[in-house]
Amino acid sequence: MCGILGIVGRDAVCSRLYDGLTLLQHRGQDAAGIATCDDGRLVLRKGSGLVRDVFRPADLQRLVGSLGIAHVRYPTAGSSGDAEAQPFYVNSPYGIVMGHNGNLTNSEALQEELYASDFRHINTRSDSEVLLNVFAHELQALGPSGKLKSQDVFDTVRAVHRRCNGAYAVIGMVVGRGVFAFRDPLGIRPAVIGVRETDAGTEYAVASESVALRGLGFSLLRDVAPGEAVWIDVNGELHAEQCADDPHLMPCLFEFVYLARPDSILDNVSVYKARLRMGESLAQKILRERPDHDIDVVIPIPDTSRTSALEVAFNLGVKYREGFIKNRYIGRTFIMPGQATRQKSVRQKLSAVDLEFAGKNVLLVDDSIVRGTTSGQIVEMARDAGAKNVYMASAAPPVRYPNVYGIDMPAAEELIAHGRDVAEIEKLVGADWLVYQDLEDLEEAVRYSQRPIEHFESGCFTGRYITGDVDHEYLSNLEARRSDSTRREISEDGLLVL
Repeated sequence: MCGILGIVGRDAVCSRLYDGLTLLQHRGQDAAGIATCDDGRLVLRKGSGLVRDVFRPADLQRLVGSLGIAHVRYPTAGSSGDAEAQPFYVNSPYGIVMGHNGNLTNSEALQEELYASDFRHINTRSDSEVLLNVFAHELQALGPSGKLKSQDVFDTVRAVHRRCNGAYAVIGMVVGRGVFAFRDPLGIRPAVIGVRETDAGTEYAVASESVALRGLGFSLLRDVAPGEAVWIDVNGELHAEQCADDPHLMPCLFEFVYLARPDSILDNVSVYKARLRMGESLAQKILRERPDHDIDVVIPIPDTSRTSALEVAFNLGVKYREGFIKNRYIGRTFIMPGQATRQKSVRQKLSAVDLEFAGKNVLLVDDSIVRGTTSGQIVEMARDAGAKNVYMASAAPPVRYPNVYGIDMPAAEELIAHGRDVAEIEKLVGADWLVYQDLEDLEEAVRYSQRPIEHFESGCFTGRYITGDVDHEYLSNLEARRSDSTRREISEDGLLVL
Protein backbone atom coordinates (compact mmCIF):
# COMPACT_ATOMS: atom_id res chain seq x y z
CA MET A 1 0.00 0.00 0.00
CA CYS A 2 2.39 2.64 -1.24
CA GLY A 3 1.64 5.61 -3.46
CA ILE A 4 3.45 6.35 -6.72
CA LEU A 5 3.48 9.46 -8.89
CA GLY A 6 5.39 10.61 -11.94
CA ILE A 7 5.13 13.74 -14.08
CA VAL A 8 6.67 14.83 -17.35
CA GLY A 9 5.87 18.53 -17.57
CA ARG A 10 6.72 21.63 -19.49
CA ASP A 11 8.08 23.49 -16.48
CA ALA A 12 9.22 22.67 -12.94
CA VAL A 13 7.32 19.70 -11.48
CA CYS A 14 8.61 19.64 -7.89
CA SER A 15 5.75 21.53 -6.26
CA ARG A 16 3.21 19.39 -8.09
CA LEU A 17 4.95 16.19 -7.03
CA TYR A 18 4.85 17.44 -3.44
CA ASP A 19 1.16 18.31 -3.69
CA GLY A 20 0.44 14.97 -5.35
CA LEU A 21 2.12 13.09 -2.52
CA THR A 22 -0.07 14.87 0.01
CA LEU A 23 -3.09 13.62 -1.95
CA LEU A 24 -1.65 10.09 -1.76
CA GLN A 25 -0.59 10.34 1.90
CA HIS A 26 -3.30 7.84 2.91
CA ARG A 27 -1.36 5.19 1.01
CA GLY A 28 1.80 5.52 3.08
CA GLN A 29 2.81 7.44 6.18
CA ASP A 30 6.19 5.88 6.97
CA ALA A 31 8.40 7.62 4.40
CA ALA A 32 8.34 9.84 1.33
CA GLY A 33 10.66 10.72 -1.54
CA ILE A 34 10.93 12.87 -4.66
CA ALA A 35 13.44 12.60 -7.51
CA THR A 36 13.68 15.16 -10.32
CA CYS A 37 15.93 15.61 -13.31
CA ASP A 38 17.30 18.83 -14.75
CA ASP A 39 19.74 19.04 -17.64
CA GLY A 40 20.87 15.44 -17.12
CA ARG A 41 21.39 15.88 -13.36
CA LEU A 42 19.44 13.84 -10.80
CA VAL A 43 18.25 15.44 -7.57
CA LEU A 44 16.84 13.11 -4.91
CA ARG A 45 15.38 13.81 -1.48
CA LYS A 46 13.73 11.17 0.71
CA GLY A 47 13.31 10.34 4.38
CA SER A 48 11.09 8.96 7.12
CA GLY A 49 7.84 10.59 8.08
CA LEU A 50 4.89 12.37 6.53
CA VAL A 51 5.31 14.36 3.34
CA ARG A 52 5.18 17.66 5.20
CA ASP A 53 7.95 16.51 7.56
CA VAL A 54 10.34 15.12 4.94
CA PHE A 55 10.50 18.14 2.64
CA ARG A 56 11.65 21.55 3.81
CA PRO A 57 11.44 24.67 1.62
CA ALA A 58 15.16 24.37 0.87
CA ASP A 59 14.64 20.79 -0.38
CA LEU A 60 11.88 21.87 -2.75
CA GLN A 61 14.06 24.64 -4.16
CA ARG A 62 16.78 22.10 -4.88
CA LEU A 63 14.44 19.65 -6.66
CA VAL A 64 14.54 21.38 -10.05
CA GLY A 65 13.53 19.96 -13.41
CA SER A 66 10.53 19.32 -15.65
CA LEU A 67 10.34 15.56 -15.07
CA GLY A 68 10.28 13.64 -11.83
CA ILE A 69 8.80 10.84 -9.77
CA ALA A 70 7.63 10.58 -6.18
CA HIS A 71 6.66 7.93 -3.64
CA VAL A 72 4.99 7.55 -0.25
CA ARG A 73 5.64 4.35 1.66
CA TYR A 74 4.53 2.24 4.49
CA PRO A 75 6.49 -0.88 5.48
CA THR A 76 5.10 -4.29 4.55
CA ALA A 77 7.54 -6.61 6.33
CA GLY A 78 8.29 -5.01 9.68
CA SER A 79 11.03 -2.75 8.40
CA SER A 80 11.06 1.03 8.25
CA GLY A 81 13.38 3.99 8.24
CA ASP A 82 15.33 6.25 5.91
CA ALA A 83 17.27 3.40 4.30
CA GLU A 84 14.14 1.92 2.74
CA ALA A 85 12.48 5.19 1.73
CA GLN A 86 11.90 5.37 -2.01
CA PRO A 87 12.66 6.09 -4.83
CA PHE A 88 15.75 3.87 -5.08
CA TYR A 89 18.62 4.73 -7.44
CA VAL A 90 21.18 2.84 -9.49
CA ASN A 91 23.73 4.62 -11.65
CA SER A 92 24.01 2.03 -14.41
CA PRO A 93 22.78 1.95 -17.08
CA TYR A 94 22.04 5.62 -17.67
CA GLY A 95 21.01 6.30 -14.07
CA ILE A 96 17.61 5.00 -12.99
CA VAL A 97 15.32 5.84 -10.06
CA MET A 98 12.25 3.76 -9.23
CA GLY A 99 9.34 3.60 -6.81
CA HIS A 100 7.14 0.56 -6.36
CA ASN A 101 3.73 -0.26 -4.89
CA GLY A 102 3.17 -3.94 -4.18
CA ASN A 103 5.15 -6.99 -3.14
CA LEU A 104 7.27 -9.48 -5.08
CA THR A 105 6.50 -13.03 -4.00
CA ASN A 106 9.82 -14.36 -5.36
CA SER A 107 11.98 -11.54 -3.98
CA GLU A 108 14.40 -13.81 -2.12
CA ALA A 109 15.07 -15.99 -5.16
CA LEU A 110 15.57 -12.89 -7.29
CA GLN A 111 18.03 -11.45 -4.81
CA GLU A 112 20.10 -14.65 -4.99
CA GLU A 113 20.05 -14.48 -8.81
CA LEU A 114 21.09 -10.84 -8.78
CA TYR A 115 24.06 -11.63 -6.55
CA ALA A 116 25.15 -14.91 -8.16
CA SER A 117 24.70 -14.26 -11.88
CA ASP A 118 23.84 -10.58 -12.40
CA PHE A 119 26.60 -9.38 -10.04
CA ARG A 120 24.39 -6.79 -8.38
CA HIS A 121 24.32 -5.95 -4.68
CA ILE A 122 21.09 -5.35 -2.73
CA ASN A 123 21.64 -3.20 0.34
CA THR A 124 18.19 -3.22 1.97
CA ARG A 125 15.40 -5.63 2.78
CA SER A 126 13.14 -3.94 0.25
CA ASP A 127 11.84 -5.91 -2.71
CA SER A 128 11.57 -2.56 -4.49
CA GLU A 129 15.36 -2.38 -4.63
CA VAL A 130 15.34 -5.93 -6.02
CA LEU A 131 12.85 -4.91 -8.71
CA LEU A 132 14.94 -1.88 -9.65
CA ASN A 133 18.06 -4.00 -10.07
CA VAL A 134 16.23 -6.58 -12.17
CA PHE A 135 15.02 -3.77 -14.42
CA ALA A 136 18.49 -2.20 -14.61
CA HIS A 137 20.17 -5.52 -15.39
CA GLU A 138 17.70 -6.37 -18.15
CA LEU A 139 18.02 -2.91 -19.70
CA GLN A 140 21.80 -3.18 -19.64
CA ALA A 141 21.61 -6.67 -21.18
CA LEU A 142 20.08 -5.11 -24.29
CA GLY A 143 23.44 -3.43 -24.93
CA PRO A 144 22.11 0.13 -24.62
CA SER A 145 23.64 2.89 -26.65
CA GLY A 146 23.60 6.61 -25.97
CA LYS A 147 20.04 6.97 -27.28
CA LEU A 148 17.34 5.17 -25.29
CA LYS A 149 14.33 4.14 -27.39
CA SER A 150 10.83 3.34 -26.18
CA GLN A 151 11.26 -0.20 -27.49
CA ASP A 152 14.25 -0.67 -25.17
CA VAL A 153 11.98 0.13 -22.21
CA PHE A 154 9.26 -2.22 -23.44
CA ASP A 155 11.69 -5.09 -24.03
CA THR A 156 13.08 -4.52 -20.54
CA VAL A 157 9.62 -4.67 -18.96
CA ARG A 158 8.92 -7.91 -20.85
CA ALA A 159 11.99 -9.41 -19.21
CA VAL A 160 10.89 -8.08 -15.82
CA HIS A 161 7.52 -9.79 -16.25
CA ARG A 162 9.27 -13.08 -17.02
CA ARG A 163 11.40 -12.88 -13.87
CA CYS A 164 9.20 -11.19 -11.27
CA ASN A 165 6.15 -12.67 -9.56
CA GLY A 166 3.63 -10.91 -7.36
CA ALA A 167 2.16 -7.43 -7.40
CA TYR A 168 3.86 -4.33 -8.73
CA ALA A 169 2.74 -0.95 -9.94
CA VAL A 170 5.95 0.89 -10.80
CA ILE A 171 6.99 4.44 -11.54
CA GLY A 172 10.54 5.15 -12.68
CA MET A 173 12.77 7.68 -14.38
CA VAL A 174 15.78 7.29 -16.61
CA VAL A 175 17.91 10.34 -15.92
CA GLY A 176 17.69 12.89 -18.69
CA ARG A 177 15.60 10.65 -20.92
CA GLY A 178 12.07 10.15 -19.58
CA VAL A 179 9.63 8.56 -17.14
CA PHE A 180 8.31 5.00 -17.34
CA ALA A 181 5.55 3.11 -15.59
CA PHE A 182 4.30 -0.45 -15.68
CA ARG A 183 1.90 -2.78 -13.94
CA ASP A 184 2.07 -6.49 -13.19
CA PRO A 185 0.29 -8.86 -15.63
CA LEU A 186 -2.66 -9.29 -13.24
CA GLY A 187 -3.09 -5.62 -12.44
CA ILE A 188 -3.20 -6.28 -8.70
CA ARG A 189 -2.07 -2.79 -7.71
CA PRO A 190 -3.54 0.30 -9.41
CA ALA A 191 -1.97 2.86 -11.73
CA VAL A 192 -3.69 5.54 -13.81
CA ILE A 193 -2.56 7.95 -16.52
CA GLY A 194 -3.48 11.63 -16.65
CA VAL A 195 -3.09 14.29 -19.32
CA ARG A 196 -2.99 18.09 -19.12
CA GLU A 197 -2.95 20.57 -21.98
CA THR A 198 -0.91 23.75 -21.46
CA ASP A 199 0.13 26.65 -23.65
CA ALA A 200 3.60 25.10 -23.80
CA GLY A 201 2.34 21.66 -24.79
CA THR A 202 0.90 18.42 -23.42
CA GLU A 203 1.89 17.10 -19.99
CA TYR A 204 1.43 13.56 -18.69
CA ALA A 205 1.30 12.04 -15.23
CA VAL A 206 1.01 8.54 -13.78
CA ALA A 207 -0.30 7.95 -10.26
CA SER A 208 -1.67 5.26 -7.98
CA GLU A 209 -5.09 6.94 -7.85
CA SER A 210 -7.03 9.37 -9.99
CA VAL A 211 -7.53 11.69 -7.01
CA ALA A 212 -3.88 12.76 -7.30
CA LEU A 213 -4.28 13.51 -11.00
CA ARG A 214 -7.40 15.58 -10.53
CA GLY A 215 -5.88 17.55 -7.67
CA LEU A 216 -2.97 18.51 -9.92
CA GLY A 217 -5.15 19.64 -12.82
CA PHE A 218 -4.76 16.50 -14.95
CA SER A 219 -7.68 14.74 -16.63
CA LEU A 220 -7.94 10.99 -16.20
CA LEU A 221 -6.90 9.46 -19.52
CA ARG A 222 -7.14 5.77 -18.59
CA ASP A 223 -5.72 3.05 -16.38
CA VAL A 224 -2.36 1.48 -17.07
CA ALA A 225 -3.47 -1.93 -18.29
CA PRO A 226 -2.27 -5.13 -16.60
CA GLY A 227 1.13 -6.01 -18.06
CA GLU A 228 1.36 -2.72 -19.95
CA ALA A 229 4.39 -0.41 -19.96
CA VAL A 230 4.21 3.34 -20.54
CA TRP A 231 7.14 5.50 -21.60
CA ILE A 232 6.92 9.31 -21.61
CA ASP A 233 10.09 10.67 -23.15
CA VAL A 234 11.81 13.91 -22.27
CA ASN A 235 10.02 15.62 -25.16
CA GLY A 236 6.64 14.77 -23.63
CA GLU A 237 5.68 12.05 -26.10
CA LEU A 238 3.61 9.16 -24.66
CA HIS A 239 4.37 5.61 -25.83
CA ALA A 240 2.65 2.47 -24.55
CA GLU A 241 2.83 -1.23 -25.29
CA GLN A 242 1.47 -4.45 -23.81
CA CYS A 243 4.49 -6.36 -22.48
CA ALA A 244 2.94 -9.45 -20.85
CA ASP A 245 2.19 -12.70 -22.63
CA ASP A 246 -1.11 -13.42 -20.87
CA PRO A 247 -2.46 -10.38 -19.00
CA HIS A 248 -5.67 -10.52 -16.97
CA LEU A 249 -7.24 -7.81 -14.83
CA MET A 250 -7.55 -9.11 -11.24
CA PRO A 251 -7.31 -6.05 -8.96
CA CYS A 252 -7.07 -6.24 -5.20
CA LEU A 253 -10.52 -6.09 -3.56
CA PHE A 254 -9.09 -4.43 -0.47
CA GLU A 255 -8.21 -1.36 -2.54
CA PHE A 256 -11.94 -0.69 -2.90
CA VAL A 257 -12.84 -1.63 0.67
CA TYR A 258 -10.20 0.36 2.53
CA LEU A 259 -7.07 1.60 0.77
CA ALA A 260 -8.24 3.95 -1.97
CA ARG A 261 -9.84 7.33 -1.38
CA PRO A 262 -13.58 7.33 -2.17
CA ASP A 263 -13.15 10.09 -4.75
CA SER A 264 -10.83 7.91 -6.86
CA ILE A 265 -11.68 5.88 -9.95
CA LEU A 266 -9.70 2.67 -10.32
CA ASP A 267 -10.01 0.25 -13.23
CA ASN A 268 -13.06 2.15 -14.44
CA VAL A 269 -14.81 1.74 -11.07
CA SER A 270 -15.82 4.63 -8.81
CA VAL A 271 -14.61 3.73 -5.32
CA TYR A 272 -17.40 5.87 -3.85
CA LYS A 273 -20.12 4.09 -5.82
CA ALA A 274 -18.65 0.69 -4.98
CA ARG A 275 -18.79 1.52 -1.26
CA LEU A 276 -22.40 2.67 -1.59
CA ARG A 277 -23.23 -0.71 -3.12
CA MET A 278 -21.32 -2.46 -0.31
CA GLY A 279 -23.58 -0.68 2.17
CA GLU A 280 -26.71 -1.62 0.26
CA SER A 281 -25.85 -5.33 0.14
CA LEU A 282 -24.72 -5.29 3.78
CA ALA A 283 -28.09 -3.83 4.81
CA GLN A 284 -29.89 -6.54 2.88
CA LYS A 285 -27.92 -9.21 4.73
CA ILE A 286 -28.74 -7.61 8.09
CA LEU A 287 -32.44 -7.65 7.14
CA ARG A 288 -32.19 -11.33 6.20
CA GLU A 289 -30.41 -12.33 9.39
CA ARG A 290 -32.06 -9.84 11.76
CA PRO A 291 -35.51 -9.05 10.29
CA ASP A 292 -36.77 -7.95 13.71
CA HIS A 293 -33.74 -5.82 14.57
CA ASP A 294 -34.12 -3.05 17.11
CA ILE A 295 -31.40 -0.74 15.78
CA ASP A 296 -31.96 2.89 16.74
CA VAL A 297 -28.98 4.46 15.00
CA VAL A 298 -26.18 3.57 12.55
CA ILE A 299 -22.78 5.03 13.42
CA PRO A 300 -19.72 4.67 11.18
CA ILE A 301 -16.22 4.02 12.46
CA PRO A 302 -14.44 6.86 10.66
CA ASP A 303 -13.31 7.43 8.04
CA THR A 304 -13.42 4.78 5.35
CA SER A 305 -16.73 3.21 6.42
CA ARG A 306 -18.81 6.39 6.17
CA THR A 307 -20.00 5.83 2.61
CA SER A 308 -21.16 2.26 3.28
CA ALA A 309 -22.69 3.21 6.64
CA LEU A 310 -24.84 5.91 5.03
CA GLU A 311 -26.32 3.37 2.66
CA VAL A 312 -26.81 0.82 5.46
CA ALA A 313 -28.83 3.37 7.45
CA PHE A 314 -30.89 4.38 4.41
CA ASN A 315 -31.78 0.79 3.52
CA LEU A 316 -32.59 -0.13 7.13
CA GLY A 317 -34.72 2.98 7.52
CA VAL A 318 -32.94 4.16 10.67
CA LYS A 319 -31.02 7.27 11.64
CA TYR A 320 -27.41 7.85 10.63
CA ARG A 321 -25.27 9.76 13.10
CA GLU A 322 -21.60 10.67 13.54
CA GLY A 323 -20.85 9.20 16.96
CA PHE A 324 -17.06 9.28 16.91
CA ILE A 325 -14.79 12.27 16.46
CA LYS A 326 -11.45 11.41 14.87
CA ASN A 327 -8.07 12.84 15.74
CA ARG A 328 -6.54 13.25 12.30
CA TYR A 329 -2.99 13.24 13.59
CA ILE A 330 -3.03 9.50 14.35
CA GLY A 331 -2.23 7.08 11.52
CA ARG A 332 -4.07 3.97 10.41
CA THR A 333 -4.07 1.56 13.35
CA PHE A 334 -4.01 -1.88 11.77
CA ILE A 335 -0.58 -1.21 10.22
CA MET A 336 0.98 0.16 13.40
CA PRO A 337 3.80 -1.96 14.87
CA GLY A 338 2.96 -3.63 18.14
CA GLN A 339 -0.30 -4.47 19.87
CA ALA A 340 0.33 -2.05 22.74
CA THR A 341 0.88 0.82 20.31
CA ARG A 342 -2.34 0.01 18.44
CA GLN A 343 -4.40 -0.25 21.63
CA LYS A 344 -3.12 3.06 22.91
CA SER A 345 -3.67 4.77 19.57
CA VAL A 346 -7.34 3.76 19.33
CA ARG A 347 -8.23 5.87 22.39
CA GLN A 348 -6.08 8.70 21.08
CA LYS A 349 -7.60 8.43 17.61
CA LEU A 350 -11.32 8.38 18.47
CA SER A 351 -13.55 9.93 21.09
CA ALA A 352 -17.27 9.23 21.49
CA VAL A 353 -20.12 11.74 21.32
CA ASP A 354 -22.03 10.44 24.36
CA LEU A 355 -25.41 11.92 23.31
CA GLU A 356 -25.49 9.69 20.22
CA PHE A 357 -25.02 6.52 22.28
CA ALA A 358 -26.85 7.07 25.56
CA GLY A 359 -29.72 4.58 25.95
CA LYS A 360 -29.67 3.51 22.29
CA ASN A 361 -29.24 0.28 20.36
CA VAL A 362 -26.31 1.18 18.14
CA LEU A 363 -25.10 -0.46 14.93
CA LEU A 364 -21.41 0.28 14.35
CA VAL A 365 -20.34 -0.08 10.71
CA ASP A 366 -16.67 -0.60 9.83
CA ASP A 367 -15.03 -1.14 6.46
CA SER A 368 -13.29 -4.30 7.70
CA ILE A 369 -12.10 -6.06 10.83
CA VAL A 370 -8.44 -7.11 10.64
CA ARG A 371 -6.81 -7.69 14.02
CA GLY A 372 -9.93 -6.79 15.96
CA THR A 373 -7.92 -4.51 18.26
CA THR A 374 -9.75 -1.41 17.10
CA SER A 375 -13.14 -3.11 17.00
CA GLY A 376 -13.00 -4.38 20.57
CA GLN A 377 -11.94 -1.03 21.94
CA ILE A 378 -14.58 0.85 19.96
CA VAL A 379 -17.34 -1.47 21.18
CA GLU A 380 -16.11 -0.80 24.71
CA MET A 381 -16.11 2.95 24.05
CA ALA A 382 -19.71 2.75 22.81
CA ARG A 383 -20.78 0.98 25.99
CA ASP A 384 -18.88 3.49 28.12
CA ALA A 385 -20.80 6.24 26.31
CA GLY A 386 -24.08 4.69 27.45
CA ALA A 387 -25.18 2.46 24.56
CA LYS A 388 -27.84 -0.06 25.58
CA ASN A 389 -26.80 -2.64 22.97
CA VAL A 390 -23.87 -2.51 20.56
CA TYR A 391 -24.14 -4.33 17.24
CA MET A 392 -21.43 -4.42 14.58
CA ALA A 393 -21.33 -4.87 10.80
CA SER A 394 -18.34 -5.16 8.47
CA ALA A 395 -18.50 -4.02 4.83
CA ALA A 396 -15.90 -6.70 4.05
CA PRO A 397 -15.93 -10.46 4.69
CA PRO A 398 -13.83 -11.95 7.53
CA VAL A 399 -10.11 -11.31 6.96
CA ARG A 400 -8.73 -14.79 7.69
CA TYR A 401 -5.42 -14.84 5.84
CA PRO A 402 -2.42 -12.53 5.30
CA ASN A 403 -2.25 -10.33 2.25
CA VAL A 404 0.94 -11.14 0.35
CA TYR A 405 0.69 -8.52 -2.39
CA GLY A 406 1.70 -5.34 -0.63
CA ILE A 407 -0.69 -4.76 2.29
CA ASP A 408 0.81 -5.22 5.72
CA MET A 409 -1.85 -7.47 7.13
CA PRO A 410 -0.24 -9.37 9.96
CA ALA A 411 0.63 -12.99 10.52
CA ALA A 412 -2.42 -15.26 10.36
CA GLU A 413 -2.40 -15.88 14.10
CA GLU A 414 -2.81 -12.13 14.71
CA LEU A 415 -5.96 -11.93 12.53
CA ILE A 416 -9.06 -12.14 14.71
CA ALA A 417 -11.01 -14.13 12.09
CA HIS A 418 -8.31 -16.71 11.44
CA GLY A 419 -9.60 -20.11 12.55
CA ARG A 420 -12.73 -18.63 14.17
CA ASP A 421 -16.40 -18.48 13.23
CA VAL A 422 -18.54 -15.37 13.47
CA ALA A 423 -19.93 -16.28 16.91
CA GLU A 424 -16.41 -16.54 18.33
CA ILE A 425 -15.35 -13.22 16.76
CA GLU A 426 -18.52 -11.59 18.04
CA LYS A 427 -17.63 -12.66 21.57
CA LEU A 428 -14.02 -11.48 21.28
CA VAL A 429 -14.93 -7.97 20.09
CA GLY A 430 -17.70 -7.77 22.70
CA ALA A 431 -20.59 -6.99 20.31
CA ASP A 432 -24.13 -8.16 20.98
CA TRP A 433 -24.21 -9.42 17.42
CA LEU A 434 -21.96 -9.17 14.38
CA VAL A 435 -22.65 -9.35 10.64
CA TYR A 436 -20.05 -9.68 7.88
CA GLN A 437 -20.48 -8.89 4.19
CA ASP A 438 -20.54 -11.96 1.92
CA LEU A 439 -17.63 -12.20 -0.52
CA GLU A 440 -19.95 -12.63 -3.49
CA ASP A 441 -21.80 -9.44 -2.58
CA LEU A 442 -18.54 -7.54 -2.15
CA GLU A 443 -17.31 -8.65 -5.55
CA GLU A 444 -20.59 -7.67 -7.16
CA ALA A 445 -20.48 -4.26 -5.50
CA VAL A 446 -17.09 -3.58 -7.10
CA ARG A 447 -17.77 -5.40 -10.36
CA TYR A 448 -20.72 -3.20 -11.31
CA SER A 449 -19.52 -1.26 -14.35
CA GLN A 450 -19.98 -0.83 -18.06
CA ARG A 451 -16.86 -3.00 -18.39
CA PRO A 452 -17.26 -5.39 -15.42
CA ILE A 453 -14.20 -6.91 -13.78
CA GLU A 454 -14.49 -10.69 -13.94
CA HIS A 455 -12.01 -11.73 -11.23
CA PHE A 456 -10.40 -10.16 -8.18
CA GLU A 457 -7.43 -10.72 -5.90
CA SER A 458 -9.17 -11.76 -2.66
CA GLY A 459 -6.55 -13.92 -0.95
CA CYS A 460 -6.97 -12.28 2.48
CA PHE A 461 -10.57 -13.51 2.50
CA THR A 462 -10.18 -16.91 0.81
CA GLY A 463 -6.56 -18.01 1.31
CA ARG A 464 -6.28 -18.55 -2.45
CA TYR A 465 -3.45 -16.51 -3.97
CA ILE A 466 -3.74 -15.73 -7.65
CA THR A 467 -0.04 -15.80 -8.59
CA GLY A 468 0.08 -19.51 -7.77
CA ASP A 469 3.47 -19.40 -6.03
CA VAL A 470 2.41 -18.82 -2.42
CA ASP A 471 2.83 -21.96 -0.31
CA HIS A 472 3.08 -22.80 3.40
CA GLU A 473 6.82 -22.11 3.47
CA TYR A 474 6.33 -18.66 1.94
CA LEU A 475 3.59 -17.79 4.41
CA SER A 476 5.73 -18.99 7.33
CA ASN A 477 8.63 -16.79 6.24
CA LEU A 478 6.25 -13.86 5.73
CA GLU A 479 4.78 -14.41 9.18
CA ALA A 480 8.25 -14.30 10.73
CA ARG A 481 8.97 -10.95 9.06
CA ARG A 482 5.60 -9.37 9.81
CA SER A 483 4.88 -10.58 13.33
CA ASP A 484 4.67 -8.18 16.24
CA SER A 485 7.57 -9.97 17.94
CA THR A 486 9.83 -9.22 14.98
CA ARG A 487 8.76 -5.59 15.01
CA ARG A 488 9.51 -5.36 18.73
CA GLU A 489 12.99 -6.83 18.24
CA ILE A 490 13.75 -4.19 15.61
CA SER A 491 12.32 -1.42 17.77
CA GLU A 492 14.04 -2.44 21.01
CA ASP A 493 17.38 -2.95 19.35
CA GLY A 494 17.12 0.50 17.85
CA LEU A 495 19.06 -0.55 14.75
CA LEU A 496 17.84 -2.22 11.59
CA VAL A 497 20.77 -4.02 10.01
CA LEU A 498 20.59 -3.95 6.23
